[in-house]
Amino acid sequence: MLKEGDAAPSFHVAADDGRTVSLSDYRGKNLILYFYPKASTTGCTHEAIAFRDALEDFKGLNAVIVGCSGDSIEAQAKFKAKYKLNFPLLADTEFSVINAYGARRMKSFFGKSFLGIVRSTFWIGPDGTIRKTWPRVRVAGHAAEILAAVQDGEKKRGSGRK
Repeated sequence: MLKEGDAAPSFHVAADDGRTVSLSDYRGKNLILYFYPKASTTGCTHEAIAFRDALEDFKGLNAVIVGCSGDSIEAQAKFKAKYKLNFPLLADTEFSVINAYGARRMKSFFGKSFLGIVRSTFWIGPDGTIRKTWPRVRVAGHAAEILAAVQDGEKKRGSGRK
């Protein structure tokens, strides 16, 4: 499992608009990379909307939001359009990014075990290292929790610079 201080795994994957997105595209920014099980499901929609609504606050902290699931480019594009999402959604149909970040793990539902995407989030700093992880996320209040962590982290970094 990835932890604070680790180098974030590099990736190259298609986004909702068909362009290839890579970790290096976000060098110099705080990247909030979040993984979700399936586009347009209730929990995933609530989580995406919370990030959408807080995006301006994140931008003020030099932070960008990127969502990632195993859905197709088409499913991601429909999800983004339907809910007017203002950040990229990665279509990781091969699970390369999802596996690299450890977001695909054994889950259970009604007593049945299966391999699935666990809702999780990574804050990757401008230098490409992981600043904080949320390995199991509860949707309610999650975007606000991430925002508070980035605000606190940036304050601490700012006060350490003279």
